[in-house]
Amino acid sequence: MKPTIAVFRPDDERLADAVALLESLGAVPVGDPMLEVAPTGAAPRGDADYAILTSKTGVELAADAGWNPGDALVCAIGEATAGHLAEHGYPVDLVPEEFSSAGLVAALGDDAAGARVEVARSDHGSDVLLDGLNNAGAYVHETVLYELTRPEGSGESATLAAAGDLDAALFTSSLTVENFLDAAAARGVRDAALAGLDGAVVGCIGAPTRETAEGLGIAVDVVPDEADFGALARAVAARFD
Repeated sequence: MKPTIAVFRPDDERLADAVALLESLGAVPVGDPMLEVAPTGAAPRGDADYAILTSKTGVELAADAGWNPGDALVCAIGEATAGHLAEHGYPVDLVPEEFSSAGLVAALGDDAAGARVEVARSDHGSDVLLDGLNNAGAYVHETVLYELTRPEGSGESATLAAAGDLDAALFTSSLTVENFLDAAAARGVRDAALAGLDGAVVGCIGAPTRETAEGLGIAVDVVPDEADFGALARAVAARFD
């Protein structure tokens, strides 16, 4: 019997691609977007020594705004973001070995001291990045390119989990975990949804997402070595082979 797997990607090509991948892996996908992007209209500064982009959405919004990084060394948290930077014609000077905020701070190392660092991302970015850069002696400026909200009507997956009809869930950020539980609460099934996840395979895309899930009472079964949705989907689907 095919496993029913929930995916929480934004309702654009990312969700369509995720659904197609899960179908190819023999699963029944439940596309339940937990993030909606609201651009702020801001653009990253162009006078920094380092410019940090953290997501595909951020890259697209920066490009749409005509951002010019100037002489900045452009940094990406993860290969996926780096690939989108390259697609839009931007140089990629640094991708940390560990695809995380802490990994990027470590990769900059002593070079961060005294440097002007521009961080362009969503309104829900981790404090780990800003705190780490500040502690390393950098002069940090953050530009919020977009806000992330929970879409109206989200929560089908929470209802399925509460009924014991969800076999797996793929969380791709801390905010997807929080919004899943908020959607469950809005439907009056938060406790039942948590219980349902105990009987499902829960996958998280990286350590920060896992920490958020576990802190909210969700047991995590799978965290792939690579912080990539494809790796997450394949690792979770493999549990049902």
